[in-house]
Amino acid sequence: MPYYFWWAVYNQYSSPCLVSILLFSFYLKACIFLNMQEKILFITSSRIGDAVLSNGILNHLVAKFPQARVTVACGPLVESLYAGLPQLERVIPLRKQSWKRHWIKLWREVIGTHWDVVVDLRNSAISRLVYARHKYVMGMGIDQSHHKAIQNASILGLETLPETRLWLSVPQIEKARELIPDGSSVLGIGPTANWIGKTWPIENFINLVGQLISDQNLFSGWRVAVFAAPGEEDAARKLLASLPDGIGIDLIAKGNVGEAAACLSRCDFYIGNDSGLMHAAAAAGVPTLGLFGASYPEIYAPFGKYAAYVRTPETFDELTGYDGYNSRTLKQSLMGSLTVDAVMEAVLALKNSVGFVVKKRDILHCVQDDKK
Repeated sequence: MPYYFWWAVYNQYSSPCLVSILLFSFYLKACIFLNMQEKILFITSSRIGDAVLSNGILNHLVAKFPQARVTVACGPLVESLYAGLPQLERVIPLRKQSWKRHWIKLWREVIGTHWDVVVDLRNSAISRLVYARHKYVMGMGIDQSHHKAIQNASILGLETLPETRLWLSVPQIEKARELIPDGSSVLGIGPTANWIGKTWPIENFINLVGQLISDQNLFSGWRVAVFAAPGEEDAARKLLASLPDGIGIDLIAKGNVGEAAACLSRCDFYIGNDSGLMHAAAAAGVPTLGLFGASYPEIYAPFGKYAAYVRTPETFDELTGYDGYNSRTLKQSLMGSLTVDAVMEAVLALKNSVGFVVKKRDILHCVQDDKK
C-alpha cells in the first residue's frame, strides 16, 4: 500500500480532517475502479486467417466486459491486427524459439497477474499454469470438422456466432487512404496464397478481371487493387501489368498486416484465393468471394454476412489423392478445374445478393472513435 493510504487511515481514526477523508475516499474509489476492470488474456494464432476468425469471440468478450483490459498473445505477423483494439493493454508477440522457449517467455510475462478470463486457442500449457477465474481452451472436446468460427464460439459455449471484425488504428486508416485515395469504387483481388496448390492459375485471374471491368460489365469504371503478401509478388505483378492504365492500384507487399487490412476495408468487393487477406476482407464487411479447391471451405470459408465461396468440382482429398502427391514438392496449382465461367457466375450471384453499397462500417473500429 502507498504511504499516503496508511497516513489517511491513521488520521481518519486518530484526528479526522478533510484531507485525510478525501485521500481515503479517493483511494477506495480507485481500488473499486481497478477491480471493475477485468483482465483478459487472449492467446490466439500466428496465422492471419485464424487470428481474424478468432476476433469474433474477442469481440464478444470486450462487449461483455466493456471496462476490461486485454492482453493479446499472438504471432508477430498478426500483432498489428490489434493496434486499434480500444481495450488493449498490450500485445505479447510469440516469436518462435527452439525447444518451445517462447512459451516459457510468455509464462514469465503473464504468471504474475490474476486474470479474470483466459482464452487459449493454442491449447498451450499457459492456460493451465496461470490463475484465472474463467478459462476457455481449444481442447480435445472441440469438433475440429466444424468451421473455425463455430469451433471458437463453442469454446465460450455460445449458441449464436459472434461476427468477426477488425479494429483499425488511426495510422492504419491514414495509410490506407494514402494507398487507396478516394475515387471510384474498388475491386480488390488476391491472386496469391501461401501455397501454390490452393492458388488459382494467374491466367484465370487475368481473364476474369478483364471480363469484369470491360465496358458495360459488372465492374465497369471500377479501380482494381491487387493484393499480395511478401514473397508472393511475381504472380500478382502479372495481373497488375495486365490492367489498363489508370485502373490498377499496387498493393503488392505493401505495409504490415494491419495496414493491408485497412486497405481491404476500403474495397467495395473482393475476390481471392483462400488466404488471410480473404478473411480480413470478410471481417471488414466487404462482399468477399473466396476461391477454394485444395483446402477445406467447410472449415475455412470466408465468414460474414456478405461472404461466399466457389470451389473446384473435386474436394481437397480428391485433388490430393493421386500417387506421388507431396505438398512440399508440389510445383503447380491444383485448382485448374475451377473455370472462369464458374467464378464469374459466383461473382454475379454474390454481387446481386448484396447490392452496391453494403459495407458494414459499424463492424470496423477506429481508436479515434473513442476520442470524439
